[in-house]
Amino acid sequence: MSDPSVTTPPKLDERIKGREGYGLIQVVTGDGKGKTTSAIGSVIRTLGAGKKPAWIYFDKGGEHYMERTVFDRLGVEWWAFGRDRIDPVSGRFDFSITDEDREFGRAGLEKARALFLEDYDLIVLDEVNSSTALGFVDEGDVLQLLNEKPDKLELILTGRNAPGSFKEQAHLVSEVVLRKHYFYSGVKAREGLDF
Repeated sequence: MSDPSVTTPPKLDERIKGREGYGLIQVVTGDGKGKTTSAIGSVIRTLGAGKKPAWIYFDKGGEHYMERTVFDRLGVEWWAFGRDRIDPVSGRFDFSITDEDREFGRAGLEKARALFLEDYDLIVLDEVNSSTALGFVDEGDVLQLLNEKPDKLELILTGRNAPGSFKEQAHLVSEVVLRKHYFYSGVKAREGLDF
């Protein structure tokens, strides 16, 4: 009988065997909490190494994301493409998908493409996975963007429900698994901890 806590090491990726430095593609996905937080940690490490990160938010409009104040203090450039989905009166989340969402999605991808021409070492495409799964970012357009990535640029794609094609293209795939969450006990998202 095999031990379920022991995992088989991933197979060797011949595309990058022996590679050093930046220039890979990472996907952080799954239904657990911590995907964006993981990418924030990579931005901090990139800064610590004296390199230049940038951040593009997909589907995260509004002023609800506390890391942005830290990014501003640290000089991390960021852009947000998306509607503010939190109703200011009721506090409820708007789950609808509109043409405006698709326009924001296309604009986010175009911004990423424009940043490819600049001197960034790391670009985070936050929530691009979930935006693709929801249909307001085109999967083919993201794959084309990945193929256009400069050789020395690291990309991190975050969000739930990453398409299989993104995982296949990536050199690192991390799945954040939900085991328990206080949300299901009626605890609302908390400023500074959840956003």
